Formats: sequence, structure tokens, C-alpha cells
Amino acid sequence: MLTLDDATFRARFRGSPVKRTGRVRFIRNVLVAAGNSGDAGLMPGVIPLLGDAAPLVRGMAVWAVRRLANMDLAQTLKATHCNGERDASVLAEWECTL
Repeated sequence: MLTLDDATFRARFRGSPVKRTGRVRFIRNVLVAAGNSGDAGLMPGVIPLLGDAAPLVRGMAVWAVRRLANMDLAQTLKATHCNGERDASVLAEWECTL
């Protein structure tokens, strides 16, 4: 579910009430589930979402990284993604969590 782009989301959930949620909120919820799972094996699906177009997704991806990654990886990802980030809420998530 972490890899759903907008077109795939729309096709997969066509005719379903889930489609009304929209991809951004759906992926946010999937990231919450991933982070709460404690399964570091989900990191390959989380990391690309740090660069998602939607700030809500990027911020929740940061939260999931904090829950799933070891500190070295989390710091590396912060260094990679923080400099290019322009959204205040995502920047706050990076600063408050790592």
C-alpha cells in the first residue's frame, strides 16, 4: 500500500468508499500503521515517501522513520531530506523528532 501512486490508488479503490478518503490521507494512514508495526522491513516503502509531493505524506513518513529506523539511518535521512524541504510542518517534524 505504501507504493500506491494517485492513478493506482484511484483504479484500485474505484467504486469503494476508500476512494473518497483520497490518496494523501490514505497513505498517511498506511504510514501510521507502518510506524506502529515496528517492522523495520517496511523502511524500503517508507523512504521514498519522504519525497512525496504532499507535505502531509512527507511529515508522516518522517514520523514513521523515527519509529522504524535506527538512529544512524534516521540522521542520514534527515541530512538528505531536510535541506530541500520547504514545508514548515515537515521541517518541524524533522526538528522535533530527530
